[in-house]
Amino acid sequence: MTSRAFALAKESVEAYVSIKSTTLEERNAALQHIFDSLVEQKAAILEANKKDVVDATVKVSKGELSGSLLSRLDLSSGMKYQQMLDSILEIKRMEDPIGKISLGTRLDEGLDLFRVTSPIGVILIIFEARPEVIANISALCIKTGNSVILKGGKEAASSMAAIGKAISCAMGKTSISNKAVQIVQSHADVAELLKQEASIDLVIPRGSKSLVKYIKDNTRIPVMGHADGICSIYLHASAKREIAIKVVLDSKLNYMAACNAVETLLYDKELSTTILPAVCAELASKGCELRCDQFTYSLVKQLPGVVTASPDDFDTEFLGPTIAIQAVDSLSAAIAHINEHSSGHTDCIVTEDEVVADAFLRQVDSAGVFWNASTRFADGFRYGFGAEIGISTNKLHARGPVGLEGLTTYKYILKGAGQCVNQYSTPAAFKHESLLNPTRT
Repeated sequence: MTSRAFALAKESVEAYVSIKSTTLEERNAALQHIFDSLVEQKAAILEANKKDVVDATVKVSKGELSGSLLSRLDLSSGMKYQQMLDSILEIKRMEDPIGKISLGTRLDEGLDLFRVTSPIGVILIIFEARPEVIANISALCIKTGNSVILKGGKEAASSMAAIGKAISCAMGKTSISNKAVQIVQSHADVAELLKQEASIDLVIPRGSKSLVKYIKDNTRIPVMGHADGICSIYLHASAKREIAIKVVLDSKLNYMAACNAVETLLYDKELSTTILPAVCAELASKGCELRCDQFTYSLVKQLPGVVTASPDDFDTEFLGPTIAIQAVDSLSAAIAHINEHSSGHTDCIVTEDEVVADAFLRQVDSAGVFWNASTRFADGFRYGFGAEIGISTNKLHARGPVGLEGLTTYKYILKGAGQCVNQYSTPAAFKHESLLNPTRT
């Protein structure tokens, strides 16, 4: 008996064969149709999202769901829906990521080698809560000529169904198969899809460390992990007070449920009577709980919400109004702490010393390493990628915010005129001349 997952994967392969042959104009037309459909069906989508939010709110009140997940779920908050729409248009405006030449070499007269970007194939993306991810990911995959299967958290079921309906309606108006974007809701389907290594080329899990671990433990398909965001800020002795306060507050409070929000604050002990108390006072006044090591606790224990930290607090993604704080003796101690406890997402130093900053930027082994800037900048849209699939903490094949480039691979194209290997008996027989400024085949 053919499983539903096998049939889904087969349909996605067929859609990929079709979409990878499309022109940039055809793919951009599909993006415009998706944008238009999401605008037209906004009221219905927000109504469906409201149902998810109401149901989730009840679960939060019963302690069955986290407040951070509820925050991620709500499409009506702030400019979230408009930002989703804006990202589609931004992706449409970007140059074609397919067919770009990154290397050109003349092996001999009439024998030219090119390295050219190409789609990856069929991508399975599993994510938690955030319904706008469906539109962002669909746009990125269409632009890069990939087909995609999406599985979101059950908390966003109504929102996903409504957005999926809008995308399917849009794809019906294009030359691209609507099977290029498929949405599944069943956990059983996911378990079976993870076994379809013959059809699915890449799995991207977005969510908790436990989700990423489950995926990696249950598939032979390559996995591009988007794991916890345990981001740190280190205040060096040379930090400016106003910059330290601004960067820490924005990193923590701008959107606490984001994976790029800061969770750990480290500081040089020289700041213990100057900048550190001011930063802590600002955080406490905004309702943050400060989980401090013993030295820091003795300095700020008079502030509301100050408690002593446990060792686990420095390995925790709080996703809410809580931050772990620890004093360090040196730059090297701060770097060692971050490399041991960080999730490899984004870490920041606040300093006026360029030599110190350079050492931090080189030695911290994370996907994003910042100097005097909020960790919240770690985002595909802010980087100019249009949107992002997620933020990869892997070192291969993509790292940091994964946009269009991260959804491509490459192939080598060799153009000849009947040459055979037996013509070239020694390495010196080859020219190996660089073809200057190659752009497209």
